[in-house]
Amino acid sequence: MEAFGVLRAIGAPLARDNVDTEVIIPIRRLIAFPRGQLGPYCFEPWRSASGAAADRSFVLDRPRYRDARILVTGANFGCGSSREAAVWALWDMGFRCILAESFGDIFQMNCLHNGLLAVALARTRIEELLAELSSAEDPRMTVDLPRQLIVTPAVRSFGFTIAGEQRTALLDGLDDVGLTLRYLAEIRQFEERDQVARPWVYRTVPRS
Repeated sequence: MEAFGVLRAIGAPLARDNVDTEVIIPIRRLIAFPRGQLGPYCFEPWRSASGAAADRSFVLDRPRYRDARILVTGANFGCGSSREAAVWALWDMGFRCILAESFGDIFQMNCLHNGLLAVALARTRIEELLAELSSAEDPRMTVDLPRQLIVTPAVRSFGFTIAGEQRTALLDGLDDVGLTLRYLAEIRQFEERDQVARPWVYRTVPRS
């Protein structure tokens, strides 16, 4: 898993609540395309088919947000189906951080397991960020996970919180397996002791 540290990048304002995973990645695309190739279909139901300037009503079709790696959005982002591919599609599109008022519970956990930082912020913070990203000459902002700090395009800063173990996992680039393997020495010591105490548990059946 890719480690997350300090991200300075373009932020895109998606001022919508209840964005579900079927909008993030339509289920029909998962039949035809594997992980790593889902980016072009992320938010497909809302994106312009022609790419013409007149059709660029969706924020991510606008040139100023084309290379965005931070998404700022409303409440209940990632609701609906629990498909992990929604996170894969956002990742394939280039996003590394989602700032929202709230998230679908399973979606937020899937973000953590894939190295995508998902931070819940107060509604007032989200509204301030949406306004700045829409009006700033340069919509770049900074998300600093080591210091748990966000710097807006107008160079205002405020903190955020994330659970300690989740923060460690993201900083070190560790999924659940990686977190468990930090205790490999202790696991092996336990197995050695347990084989002596309960040898019948480890009995092997001879191969025929």
